[in-house]
Amino acid sequence: MNAPAPQREALRQQQLLRSLWRRGSEASLNLWLRESPERALHGLAAYRGNAGAIAERALAAAYPTVQQLVGEESFAQLARAVWQRFPPQRGDLAQYGDALPAWIEIDPQLASEPYLADVARVDWAVHAIEQAADVEQPPAGLALLAAIDPSRLRVRLRPGLVIVASNWPVVTIWQAHRRDGEDRFAPVRAALAARARETALVARNAWRAEVEAVDPATAAFTLALQRGADLGRALDDAGDALAFDQWLQRALTNHWLQAIEPVSDI
Repeated sequence: MNAPAPQREALRQQQLLRSLWRRGSEASLNLWLRESPERALHGLAAYRGNAGAIAERALAAAYPTVQQLVGEESFAQLARAVWQRFPPQRGDLAQYGDALPAWIEIDPQLASEPYLADVARVDWAVHAIEQAADVEQPPAGLALLAAIDPSRLRVRLRPGLVIVASNWPVVTIWQAHRRDGEDRFAPVRAALAARARETALVARNAWRAEVEAVDPATAAFTLALQRGADLGRALDDAGDALAFDQWLQRALTNHWLQAIEPVSDI
């Protein structure tokens, strides 16, 4: 191989990573080995074991509710499977794991818990927003609400604020796993029996994430703002069921807003 030494080293590391994540690719690593094949494969097995343990810890930190629902042993197997199929793309493992909900949704072994993927989406939203940057308080441009027509304004929500619409009582499930007491799952059983559907709003007040169930009007309004709709259009999407003055008071109290800006002319 006539490639420069830095390029050869980069290719060797890339092949090593592929071998860590994809079984069956060891043969293609032989050209890049510095040790004997037997010793290198022994080291590769050790690396894989360590990588699996790292995956478990990283995903357990991001998905504590999912881990409680499926159990530690099943979650460990799930974490290792996701690690191999979707290896991390960056060095910060606190940002790793967003592929898990979609994986759960298509895994036939988890079909008996159809709410699990949406619970995972709530878990991930909580994990992500607790790492998001703080926002200025009060939000910039607040006075514009009294001076400019809503159709000429855009409300920017704080980074990480998420709506999770579900056919299952995901908020009730998520909150039950944060309570103590023998009857903490009674509301979950009742909600599942009633086939309740819940839409979760995941936001952050100070440094702690909060999860609450919101009504369809609030969900529609929030999603419209996140799509970049002007305030007038977002109010139209929400309909008469949304009392904007009450929503604004809650948004200011709970630090949902990042800024209010005039709509730029195109």
